[in-house]
Amino acid sequence: MTDLDAALARLGYAAFRPGQREAIETLFAHGRLLLVAPTGGGKSLSYQLPATILSGTTLVVSPLVALMADQVQALEARGVRATYLASTLEAPEMRRRMARMARGEFALAYVAPERLAFPGFRGLIGEIDCPLVAIDEAHCISEWGHDFRPEYLTIGALLADLPRARVLACTATATPIVRDEILARLGLAPDTPQIVRGFARPNLALRAAEIGSRRERERLVDRALSEALEGPKRGRGTAIVYAPTRKQAEEESERLAERGWRVRSYHAGLSGKTRDAVQRDFADGGLEVVVATNAFGMGIDRPDVRAVIHLGPPGSIEAYYQEVGRAGRDGAPALGLLLVGGRDLPLRRALLERSTSDAAPDPAVVEHKWSMFLELIRWAEGGSCRHDAILRYFGDEAETLAGCGRCDVCLALEEKPEAGDPERVTLIVRKALSGVARVQGRFGLQLAVKLVHGDADERLERTGLTKVQTFGNLRDQPTPWLIALLRRCVSAGWVSFAGVDRPVVTLTEDGRAVMKGERPARLLLPPPPGRADADPVGPRRTTPASDRAPARVARPEPAELDAAALALFEALRRHRLAVARAEGVAPFIVASDRTLRDIAALRPRDLVELERAHGVGRHKAARYGAGLLQVVAAQDPRGREP
Repeated sequence: MTDLDAALARLGYAAFRPGQREAIETLFAHGRLLLVAPTGGGKSLSYQLPATILSGTTLVVSPLVALMADQVQALEARGVRATYLASTLEAPEMRRRMARMARGEFALAYVAPERLAFPGFRGLIGEIDCPLVAIDEAHCISEWGHDFRPEYLTIGALLADLPRARVLACTATATPIVRDEILARLGLAPDTPQIVRGFARPNLALRAAEIGSRRERERLVDRALSEALEGPKRGRGTAIVYAPTRKQAEEESERLAERGWRVRSYHAGLSGKTRDAVQRDFADGGLEVVVATNAFGMGIDRPDVRAVIHLGPPGSIEAYYQEVGRAGRDGAPALGLLLVGGRDLPLRRALLERSTSDAAPDPAVVEHKWSMFLELIRWAEGGSCRHDAILRYFGDEAETLAGCGRCDVCLALEEKPEAGDPERVTLIVRKALSGVARVQGRFGLQLAVKLVHGDADERLERTGLTKVQTFGNLRDQPTPWLIALLRRCVSAGWVSFAGVDRPVVTLTEDGRAVMKGERPARLLLPPPPGRADADPVGPRRTTPASDRAPARVARPEPAELDAAALALFEALRRHRLAVARAEGVAPFIVASDRTLRDIAALRPRDLVELERAHGVGRHKAARYGAGLLQVVAAQDPRGREP
């Protein structure tokens, strides 16, 4: 039996979960590790077990106070001396615990990140033996991520004061660009080992739908709950319904209560006592459904959540996958349903542009968060297996499933495989974009639709737009379908919005290139209204989809990076991080992950070819192009064609 096996046995575990031994061995071998694994995947053992082997006090920085208390209690029950320090403690108790830390009485101490700003605490850490610092929820250090916490920015200075300590950064949601930012903010070397694992959740039947009315939304929610839980008071588990606003959480909770569900709402507007009561009722099984804002769920680990339903899209794929991942942790079938309405895109844009202080938001950060949101909308619109798309987004290529066989896209392609006509798609998209170009910066998306549909409107007449060639160029298509088409053009990055109070549509540089035929219009057109396969929940089957074995579904897949292109992508990431550090800017200012993937696939040989990559305009090519091209050339010194 190895030392790790003996330590595992002392903690009361019979065997390591997949990837845990590798993570611990990597941490001991290199002294640095960035571990990315889903919530519930056993990341905590990766620092708890080393803490029982190493001398001194391992420090764990975590924002989840309730989870700290639970983990300390569980560790003490296993014979591990542990404590936590957070603002919820009374001052005398805080001093008592810090005194015990100074005497070396704890093997492991959890601290809230804001504690790092206290000189007394920093002085204490400098005096004790600290062999390991673990940063939980490490993505919170990313200023443009979905869960930025300013107090995390002090962790880098703490690590600089502890040069001999091992460092483990853990997160459940980190794309390659966020991982680069974590390393930069923590002061870790670019060659710090990174382990990305465990994102595949094929037991989740992931679905998404565009909705046009409140009644349609309620119908889909009711059907999803009935499918997942079979009905109120059946004892089939629980469900979480995420609402975009507090008001909507209250209204939906009342509606579901009227339909017989044991349900309560949860949001930041409730008192702390009420929120605690709701969490306790949910954990103890007293509730079948919780309707909540994104304030609910951190630290929740109930295994029998059978459904997670989103009444509106969150801000990114990271936020979505963290929330939907709370379903099916027992490995049994569960479903995730994401609903997207017509007003979600302009409202999200307005929210991002709205100032929360005296200073206006940084335009670069606004654009980055907008692109994160559009990635989620692109994912919602489908086209390939939803699981595989998420795994590729997180850079977890090794776990792609070649079709999960459970999501709505896989099932639709299995039942009715079809491919769009590229020439027809290009013609329709160019006509729609020409409508946007005509109303550029003056009107909203609805008026662009009226223009291409040929509808009479006083504003179009007043501005002379009823007399242009574009007027009515898509009159043969129904209005709801045209709205869906233009929204897909927004998510493709061809159309954007400007303005806070009254968002107007604008044509992007990429959109103008597509409209002029300079770039291809690769887009999956919306399904015709009323078509049965547009319904994400679909008719109940004799054998429910969630009970069937995953199938390998043959279908056209988007182009993937081969081994050489993946190696080039990683080299470009290292270059991006080095440039960002040298200029003192965020990595996304240099290039996004999507841009680097495009460059890796295109292998450009000059600035003209480089500008074909997504997000590379003349300004960015002039500023960063030479360095990017050098990396490409270094990876392929003979200048071979890809």
